[in-house]
Amino acid sequence: MKKILLNGVDGNFGARAAKVLLEKWPHEDLIFTAPTEKGLEAYQNLGVETRVADFNSEDLSKAFEGADTMILISMPFVGPKRRAAQKKALDAAVKAGVNRLVYTSIVGAGEKDIDTYEVNDHVWFEAYVKEQPIHYLFMRDSQYAEAMVSNYVNAYENTGNVLANNMGQGKMAFISRDDCALAAACAAMSDWQDRVVDVNGPELLTIGEYIDIANQVTGHNVKYVEISDQEQYDFFDSIGVPRTTEEMWAQTATNFPFCSDGMVTFGRAIRLGQMSTFTDDFEKLTGQKPLTVRQMFEDMENHLIGSRTSTDD
Repeated sequence: MKKILLNGVDGNFGARAAKVLLEKWPHEDLIFTAPTEKGLEAYQNLGVETRVADFNSEDLSKAFEGADTMILISMPFVGPKRRAAQKKALDAAVKAGVNRLVYTSIVGAGEKDIDTYEVNDHVWFEAYVKEQPIHYLFMRDSQYAEAMVSNYVNAYENTGNVLANNMGQGKMAFISRDDCALAAACAAMSDWQDRVVDVNGPELLTIGEYIDIANQVTGHNVKYVEISDQEQYDFFDSIGVPRTTEEMWAQTATNFPFCSDGMVTFGRAIRLGQMSTFTDDFEKLTGQKPLTVRQMFEDMENHLIGSRTSTDD
């Protein structure tokens, strides 16, 4: 069987994808990487090959040798550093003879007029991949529903039952991070190639509709309030969220697993209808239906966003 290499098994997404692969693929045909030996400890005695792959190192090609398909989870930092790190990883994969790349991209990356801090990197990287001698699957994941579950919890615990943001009446097919990880693993195990896979949740919702479902399940009475882009920036500034993932972000990411340029421009794109992609690609790929928002709130403790960390120097 073909060897599948999964990067970033020490992270939230990577650990979930690794679990799927361990359940469904021969262990001797799996290669797991992480930036440090410590990140690989949980996989040492499972019959999989483990390798250190630090994307800040000079040459990654040896870490990728022998793999047919590589899953590249997009870097947590944004901007020039992300583009450079992902370019280095892709160049190393091509040098190592990897046949196919599964890349976790993002909803909206196919929109002609999209312009957001987060999505622009994915648009750039998808274009770069297409120029290289490698097959690909671009997994354009919708927004993680867990992010909004955590925001909802914060609303009733800390902000007087008010959830305010700049998404307005725009719609999103919110999806669980677990389902995104499942889709990436299934993509690696599939024969699909040279195509976009839209990884969407089962329902297209405004943030107000999302909150209504949450209120029905939890019994809370959170209200949605639409604010302007500038008001959204002002709020993030007031609680110490960095504007970008440059400089201090690696230190603040544990408390704020995002930056305000990313969140504000993402919310604007939703409001403008640029992220309302809604397909059944997930079900075709995985053979199952994605979790609904209601199901996630019924199991809320297991669907919080958690921390997002960076090994960037």
